[in-house]
Amino acid sequence: MNPVLTKRSGLWQQVIARPQGALALGLLGFLYLCALFAPLLAPYGPGDQDLQKPYHPPTGFTWTQDGLAVRLYENADPTQALYRPIPGKTATIHWFPAGHPYRLFGLLPCRRHLFGVEPPQKIYLLGSDSTGRDVFSRLLYGAQVSLSIGLIGISISLGVGLIAGGLAGYFGGWFDSLVMRTTELLMAIPGLYLLLALRGAFASQFGSGEVYLLIVVILSFLGWSGAARVIRGLTLSLRAQTFVEAAIVTGLSPWRILWRHLLPNLASYLLVAAALSIPGYILGEAALSFLGIGIQEPSASWGLMLAQAQEMKVFMCNFWWLLSPGAAVFVTVAAFNLLGDTLRDVIDPHFRTSDR
Repeated sequence: MNPVLTKRSGLWQQVIARPQGALALGLLGFLYLCALFAPLLAPYGPGDQDLQKPYHPPTGFTWTQDGLAVRLYENADPTQALYRPIPGKTATIHWFPAGHPYRLFGLLPCRRHLFGVEPPQKIYLLGSDSTGRDVFSRLLYGAQVSLSIGLIGISISLGVGLIAGGLAGYFGGWFDSLVMRTTELLMAIPGLYLLLALRGAFASQFGSGEVYLLIVVILSFLGWSGAARVIRGLTLSLRAQTFVEAAIVTGLSPWRILWRHLLPNLASYLLVAAALSIPGYILGEAALSFLGIGIQEPSASWGLMLAQAQEMKVFMCNFWWLLSPGAAVFVTVAAFNLLGDTLRDVIDPHFRTSDR
């Protein structure tokens, strides 16, 4: 059996054996599954509006002779979006009803959703926004954007950082100086201002797909320099080891040495760095979208949804459900940080901050 695979599987077993590691993996697994199956779980599309039901509160549930049902509401005061249940009026929940068409995993055409009610009635698990869009559905679709940006961005950043830092540490000389001066230049520029300048330099008329790719590129461009410096230092240390010198003497190519001897020894650092860095990408996208220069309507992302929550009416009328994207961001960032801390403690017990 491959000793690297054995060590890696043992690492995850140790992480799961710790309560905080199991909690973090469980939360992240649940969030990414929800994002993966968002079209199936969401009863409506992210842009489906109902202007007759702005700021609708989360619907209450009741049990009728037909099964589980939701209460129906009337807008008693449109100026304050004051909804009151209609006595005796309910809508039965149907399981796997036909709804708006979508492509599951982006490939399989489908019309079935996990639950729903008979139109024109609607079910709002987390209420609606100012245009009557279902917050729960937009939260699920927004997870696809916010969560995937972190994974894709850190993959590009660590990939570029691994190549640049690994080669700089292995070859040294002028290439090492060039890479390090480049990273120092990038790290000397304030990240937020560079992020805003790069995004603002492009046309605001970009579609959601183009904006998504642009944000990934910008965040990756900002994030690879720190990883490259650390990997370069680790590579310098590993290059002085006997097993690397023996590989050089046997005539192995630099790429083969980097792939077979240095990368397995850097894998532990890469895992910890990825877990601790992904929250930065999620928060970066949320900040851009919150400021109106990230993901654009009618698409959904957690930062874009939070932009609606800054309206004074939301706080004056206590539309608390519009803050649910902020709770999703908080839980995701906390889970990644908890996972990163657990991985660090397992890999290097000398860095433990407390007895666990």
